[in-house]
Parts: sequence; structure tokens; C-alpha cells
Amino acid sequence: MKHTVTLRNGVQVPALGLGTWFLGENKAARAREMESLRTGISAGMTLIDTAEMYGNGKAESLIKEVISDKKRDDLFLVSKVLPNNAGKHRLEQALDNSMKRMGVEYLDLYLYHWRGNYPLEETVAELERVKKAGKIKEWGVSNFDIDDMEELWQIPEGRNCLVNQVLYHTGSRGIEYSLLPWMREHDVALMSYCPLAQAGTLRRGILNNPVLKEIAKKYNATVEQVMLAWNIRDGHTIAIPRSGRAEHTLLNAQADQIQLTEEDYNAIDQAYPPPTRKEYLDTVSYTHLRAHETRSN
Repeated sequence: MKHTVTLRNGVQVPALGLGTWFLGENKAARAREMESLRTGISAGMTLIDTAEMYGNGKAESLIKEVISDKKRDDLFLVSKVLPNNAGKHRLEQALDNSMKRMGVEYLDLYLYHWRGNYPLEETVAELERVKKAGKIKEWGVSNFDIDDMEELWQIPEGRNCLVNQVLYHTGSRGIEYSLLPWMREHDVALMSYCPLAQAGTLRRGILNNPVLKEIAKKYNATVEQVMLAWNIRDGHTIAIPRSGRAEHTLLNAQADQIQLTEEDYNAIDQAYPPPTRKEYLDTVSYTHLRAHETRSN
């Protein structure tokens, strides 16, 4: 991959990875989805993001089959713990279950999926404990807004957070007002989910936007490829598009070859202006994503 991101710990990862939400849930699509992930890995998308929530572990089990013949050190595996499992005596068991389903002995990155009822200090202590035990290399968070990040930074070991995974795409730029500058200042990498604005109201007509279509035409590319190139433009963002079809995954990987210009960025800013005030953290609608995935299959 041409575009990479160097994390605060010095580890370099591809700027384009593989998302797995909704993968592994449909037996009839299993072979196709496995081919899609294998295609992505072969194209250099060696960062794979999943979660215990995805299909109640079915996505993690699918990954086990996909990577069974791969060299572990060539992959960067990410999973997430649910809020109700993020407390003492529960987080490690959830982690063990995820690793068992994936057939691995450690994870490169383990994320706290979103905030729940356990005290943040307790979750951080558990994440640090399993890190010291060698079960994870690093940990991070997901769906944390700036207030959450500032609270996390007040916990001494909370500053070990390496990544924050949040929704980000051309039509959802709210994090650029305060959260993203804070993350840049504190060297917390952005992992961008739904970078293609998958599903329902999130699409907001993006795929038919004349500005994006014109830019795509200039590069003999698709609008989706332009969106991914825009997403990873700063060298500090990892985008994890999800696809269950090899041909779409290959197109996603090829977005790595597109280098947008300042003129392109300015045109996109005109079409989708950056925020001028603090906005609520955008999150995905499960219902909309489910409807989209049903249509995709």
C-alpha cells in the first residue's frame, strides 16, 4: 500500500483496512465474503477490523477461516469489547473469546466499543492488565467524543490510548471542529468507520453528488474511490471500508493510488463544508445498515 499510517508506538499500518460488520452472518454469502477479505489482504489491506458484537462473534469466526494460512505477523488484527463486558473479570474473558473465535493468541489492537456503565478507570485498568499479559499489543477506544477523550486523559494510563474509531466521511465532518484537532495534538490516530457513508440516510445523495462525480471522472475512478482517497488524505487516518464482494474490495484498495489535489479538496469543501461549530458525534444507524446489507446481498 502506498498510503500508510505510523501509530504513536512506531508501528506502521496500511491507511486502508478491511471492515467486517455484517460479514459472516449469511451462510449463503460465506464463500463470497471470504474471497472478498482474501482479495483485500492480497491487495495490501492487511489491517482487519472486527468486534465481538458483529454477528455475535460470527465475523470473528469468519476471519479465522480467512487468515488460517496467513503469517500472523503480516496482519494487524483489531477487535472491540462491548460496554457490558468492559469491567473487571469480564473484559479478559471477552477478549479470550474473541481470540479463540479468530484462532489467534494476541490482538494488535483492542478497542472499547462505546462507553457503558463501568467506570472508565476500571476499563482502562483491565485494558492495561491484558496488555501487560501479552494478550493485546495496544488498546484504543471507539465512538469517543472530545469530552470522553479529555476524561480519558485524566486517567494516568488512559494516555496509552492509541486510536479512536469514529464515523467519518465526506458528508459527516463534525469531528473536524474539535475532536480531530484534539486527537492530532495528542497523537491519537483516527480510524474511520463507514468511510463510504454506507446505508440509509447516511448516504445523503453522496454517490450522485456532481462534484464528486466530476472528480471521479478526472481520475477514471468511482465516487467511492474518491471518498476513500479524501478520507486518508492527511496520513493520520485509517479507513476501514467493508465489502462482501471481492470486486468492490479491489476497487477500495485501488483508491490508494489516487492523489487528490488542493483544487479537488477545495471543491469537496464547497460541496460538503467543514463544520463551523461543535456538532454531536455522528454514529451509525444499525437499522439503516441492516437494510443496506440486505439489499447488497
